[in-house]
Amino acid sequence: MTELRDPRDERRGVRADLSVVAVVVALVAAAVVVGRSLLADGVEIFLGWPPLLAEWLPHVGPGTPAAILVAGATVVWGPGLAARLPWAPLLWTAWAAASAWTVSLALVDGWQRGVVERLTSGEEYLADVPRVAELGGIGPMLRVFSDHILTTAVDPTQTWFWTTHVGGHPAGAFLLFTVLDRIGLGSGGAAGVVVMLVGSSAVVAVAVTLRELGHEDLARRVLPFSVVFPGAVWVGVSADGLFAGWLAWGVALLAVAAVRRNAFVAVGSGLLLGYTLYLSYGLVLGGLLPLAVLVATRRWRILIPTVVGVLVVVGAFAAAGFWWFDGFADLRVIYAASAAATRPYSYFVWADLAALAFASGPAGVAALRRTPTLPRAALLLVGAAVAAILLADLSGMSKAEVERIWLPFAVWATVACGALPHPRRWLVAQAVLALAVNHLLLTVW
Repeated sequence: MTELRDPRDERRGVRADLSVVAVVVALVAAAVVVGRSLLADGVEIFLGWPPLLAEWLPHVGPGTPAAILVAGATVVWGPGLAARLPWAPLLWTAWAAASAWTVSLALVDGWQRGVVERLTSGEEYLADVPRVAELGGIGPMLRVFSDHILTTAVDPTQTWFWTTHVGGHPAGAFLLFTVLDRIGLGSGGAAGVVVMLVGSSAVVAVAVTLRELGHEDLARRVLPFSVVFPGAVWVGVSADGLFAGWLAWGVALLAVAAVRRNAFVAVGSGLLLGYTLYLSYGLVLGGLLPLAVLVATRRWRILIPTVVGVLVVVGAFAAAGFWWFDGFADLRVIYAASAAATRPYSYFVWADLAALAFASGPAGVAALRRTPTLPRAALLLVGAAVAAILLADLSGMSKAEVERIWLPFAVWATVACGALPHPRRWLVAQAVLALAVNHLLLTVW
């Protein structure tokens, strides 16, 4: 027998959702006002449009028509197709749509400025790739990687140091871009496309995880929200978008391994999760997501082959000469002497959450109110993502730029959107926010 819902309860629920959005809008407004006040007072927070790392620059570009078209198609047909299409074709369609959304948003800034230059600036990974050949190859580079993390500002004996993003991350991130260069994908355009494709594939990984945990219906409801995820503004193009896709597939493979009791897949998951530790130091908090999968499935024995995979990666980097803890210690030194030194914790500890709201979108923040209505496994995943964000926030190691840095966690918080009623209305809100951000602001990466 179908349970009848009281329309008054539904209206109260919608009003509560909108109230949450209103509170977050107020938080964002406060972050803008206080951030601009800090700038006016001469405080160096290194943000052109606080709380985002961006500049006010209304513009359109070649990606504008495509972005509007993808958004419109997702709003009109997305929920219906997500409910009806067979599973495999649905996943391919979702990845294609998410990739089109991400690429078209990047092209609002143009091919050169929006894609090519994002990974080739003097602070980015590709700028340091020629040094690998100068050092004698990948092996020698890994052996001396930690020796060149500290800048001359904190170690005057340094003759040279890695660019900001290379030195600010473990060696695995730079190694990926070096390998891309070795296989002919080292240009800004080619590497940018790879980053966007991998980052967009998180849509599929999240859906696969939910289905393996027994919630295909929820996965289908979430997919349209994952497609028009406002954080795609920063997936195209920042390496953190690639990190989001990488971590998501590590979690998805663990879900497959746990549910199907497949030790071989568990080792593969461990390899991906282990390498995730070498993409960004902050992604150690991403370990809460695979933990959520294990708690949801109660298949603790699968942890053994998973840990074997992780240890293979850790051992390989250690044997090559890079020790994670040494790199992290050096990072803390340069972080204390970087822009973070003048970025006040008292502002960013709450303004970072306002910045993240731009990536999560109104649906993302409203859906958190409905998280308790989710199935247990989904609740654990969303809880793990939120916990990782809060821990990163309170640590003081993420002062600003979190709209991209926290993408690996934000894609999982989107799972809560599956609990929202009237999905098309919320999809419109998500798309409008992303389009507004990309057309009114020039994001740096």
